[in-house]
Amino acid sequence: MKVVIVGAGSVGSSIARELLANGHEIMLIDLKPEVIGRSGLRGARWLVGDACELSTLQEAKLDEADVVVSASGDDKVNLVVSLLAKTEFGVGRTVGRVNNPKNDWMFNDSWGVDVAVNTPQLMTALVEEAVEIGDLVRLLTLQTGVSSLVEFTVPHDSHIIGSTVGDIEWPDDSALVAILRDHAPITPSRDDVIDGGDELFFVTTIVAEDSLRALLAPSAADHGSVEVEGEYADQSDDGFDG
Repeated sequence: MKVVIVGAGSVGSSIARELLANGHEIMLIDLKPEVIGRSGLRGARWLVGDACELSTLQEAKLDEADVVVSASGDDKVNLVVSLLAKTEFGVGRTVGRVNNPKNDWMFNDSWGVDVAVNTPQLMTALVEEAVEIGDLVRLLTLQTGVSSLVEFTVPHDSHIIGSTVGDIEWPDDSALVAILRDHAPITPSRDDVIDGGDELFFVTTIVAEDSLRALLAPSAADHGSVEVEGEYADQSDDGFDG
């Protein structure tokens, strides 16, 4: 895969290092030639120039890139590069780094951004994911702000314990994509039984998050039943009676 990374600071260099280790073809663009020597990156191609200039992006042959990552420390640069990558070069996938959370609302398809990476938001999500057992935690926003990757750690007194993946009527526009159990990932099947402590990962639309949250962590008033195959099964205080 051909990846162009704009901004060779600590973030851009770290991304490049990981992608190079995975065998991808990497080009980095930065205004400062001194970053080449101190990056310590081997195998990457470099272009010194202003990525906001069409001539620089043409020289980088952006039309041949599979992915463009705008990882500079300037949100204006990241937005302009993403927009040019989409509108002028037809790049299939753009990833934009959000430096100031106040600018997060601009990192969408209007500016050519497919995936916005908000580092403070992601760090907050990871902290919440570590402590918020029994609540839905958004880890990442995908597809220009329409979809998200969310996580739910099943409490040991959860009403869904004992039910199978196929028994539960998940909300529309929500898909269970992975279960993490005892530090091992599981690809979910209809017959997998949910257990306390499981970490459930969903790709869902942001609109559907509330419905998913209501199903997984209902209020005390709703805690007596869970919808299964179009019916309601009574629940005891001991968990799912399945």
